[in-house]
Amino acid sequence: MRKIIAVYIMANYQNGTLYTGVTANLAQRVLIHKMKLNKKSFTARYHCNVLVFYEIHASIKQAIVREKAIKGGSRMSKLALIDSMNSSWRDLFDEVNVF
Repeated sequence: MRKIIAVYIMANYQNGTLYTGVTANLAQRVLIHKMKLNKKSFTARYHCNVLVFYEIHASIKQAIVREKAIKGGSRMSKLALIDSMNSSWRDLFDEVNVF
């Protein structure tokens, strides 16, 4: 697995609960969410195990700025962002797991 700096959104189902995060290793981080390694984490408690959106960034600083902008936006803006990349809300994990 190659390290990929990214902002990402996990969901439990289409239009369901959303979790926005930032990471320096996207494939590994998504796998951790999917395996529910931390049972008390938000993604484990709300079963957010589908990667529905991601953006790759050149630096972690850029990714953090973008994460804050996404988190500061409305739910509608997050749904629109997801729909712009992944209108069928399919799990994008296989895409990032091969980088």
